[in-house]
Amino acid sequence: MFEDLSQIKLLRRHLGVSQKDLAITAGVSQSLIAKIEAGNLEPTYSKVRAIFSALDDLRGRTEPNVASFMHKKILFAKPSEKLSQVVALMKKKGISQIPVMGCGGVIGIITESCVLNAIAERGSEFSSLRAEDVMEECPPIVSARTGQKMILELLKEYQLVLVADHGEIVGLVSKADLLTVF
Repeated sequence: MFEDLSQIKLLRRHLGVSQKDLAITAGVSQSLIAKIEAGNLEPTYSKVRAIFSALDDLRGRTEPNVASFMHKKILFAKPSEKLSQVVALMKKKGISQIPVMGCGGVIGIITESCVLNAIAERGSEFSSLRAEDVMEECPPIVSARTGQKMILELLKEYQLVLVADHGEIVGLVSKADLLTVF
């Protein structure tokens, strides 16, 4: 459900938003916000929902979303593509990983690490290996509205994060990209 009503004032101040601005965004009066924050009023469910929804909207406005710093030009490898061709493309474009796109969408990722592992473990077969033979699991896919903090958490675990809009991949963010935001 909703957070404690006493959190409204803390969240509003944390976001640097005035009572008036919160009231306008929530579609309620400024005096209602003041009374709730002072603990002098028990608001209706619909008013509380509107206020917390407005706080979420305002939170999204203060934190950059992934659409503002993602790469929009994405290269993909095909599962059947020779690994040597994928590596050549990665070197040419100066990228350290590339998503693998199958008929149903992204099915995996080729990283420098998985290429090095393929060389170490299957060096004599390298010329016959295909992307699908060495790809790692698919990276996470998030909405273009996802906030910077969530992307930061995901990049602690994954090499990159893909960005989708209505089911279509529209961008990607790597660890290096996120470093440019700070």
